[in-house]
Amino acid sequence: MDHIDWIDFATMERFMVDVFVGLGVPRHEAEICADVLITADKRGIDSHGINRLKPIYYDRIKEGIQLPVTRFEILREGPTTAVTDCHNGMGMVASRRSMEMAIDKASRFGMGMVAVRNSTHYGMAGYYPIMAAEKGMIGITGSNARPSIAPTFGIENMLGTNPLVFGIPTDEDFPFVIDCATSTTQRGKIEVYARKNRKMPDGWVIDRNGETTSDPHAALKALIDGTAALTPLGGIGEDGGGYKGYGYATVVEILCAALQAGNFLKALSGFENGRKVPYGLGHFFMAIKVEAFTELPKFKKTTGEILRALRSSKKMPGQERIFTAGEKEYDAWLYRKDRGVPIDESLRKDIVAMRDELGLKGYDFPF
Repeated sequence: MDHIDWIDFATMERFMVDVFVGLGVPRHEAEICADVLITADKRGIDSHGINRLKPIYYDRIKEGIQLPVTRFEILREGPTTAVTDCHNGMGMVASRRSMEMAIDKASRFGMGMVAVRNSTHYGMAGYYPIMAAEKGMIGITGSNARPSIAPTFGIENMLGTNPLVFGIPTDEDFPFVIDCATSTTQRGKIEVYARKNRKMPDGWVIDRNGETTSDPHAALKALIDGTAALTPLGGIGEDGGGYKGYGYATVVEILCAALQAGNFLKALSGFENGRKVPYGLGHFFMAIKVEAFTELPKFKKTTGEILRALRSSKKMPGQERIFTAGEKEYDAWLYRKDRGVPIDESLRKDIVAMRDELGLKGYDFPF
């Protein structure tokens, strides 16, 4: 089994800030980007933390398909709505500013919604609804992505993994946060299996013959080649409810493209005439002020009672716990808060490569 090093969160966050600054990201914006990534690591979502720093941000900025400086532009605005443009800058910067706009509008008018176009990968989607939940609001976000999902009864990758995410405040120590893709899995999780050389469950990926594979390395290559696709949430066909994931992925695609006249489906592939180009992703952010409907303490208490009733309901034989969304992530934080970020062999190589290429000093890691 691969050896794991644990590096404290403060060091890893400082390292990521310095990497982003080394790439030309202004420091205050680099701090936003690093905060999004370290939040994923704190919550045990390794597929969207520092693991993504090199392949999704570092490499893309160096390739010129993502800009380190974000020219955030408001294209259209009303009392409760806005459309913004990221201009292929840092998606995390534009997204945080857009959710802040939605929260501000909701605080004044009860609800706020902001749509973003020409954006890039915005990190852990749950980060933004959590922002709203911490303000006593319900937060919602969605994002389209490069084509990965085949429609039900199809084999061609057409839709992105298109997360549809909710964050809801409760009277507990953590909010209710359902943060998941509309595919059975997503590329980041397959990357984690590949790094660990572990077989993945059947049914996650479908090839042009309608067959599945458990080899994550082969799956990643086929996804890049376009000869395989992820299955929608619910799996292959209709028997497991795959049409539901397909339908919700389509809803997200529409709200992330048609609402702000942005790119969609194959136009999000990142390629044009065989060369790499910016992805031009779309996102949307919603904030709903609970106190526009009822007293916040009462809402939190009822929400908490619902969640506690679900967790205390009768369990399947052999099962010790029933979880509600956000609970496992809170448990991960309790486990990791005094340990830090787990660093495996593959990630060690990425960290050392970025440190040495940028000439960053003061990072004498134990590997």
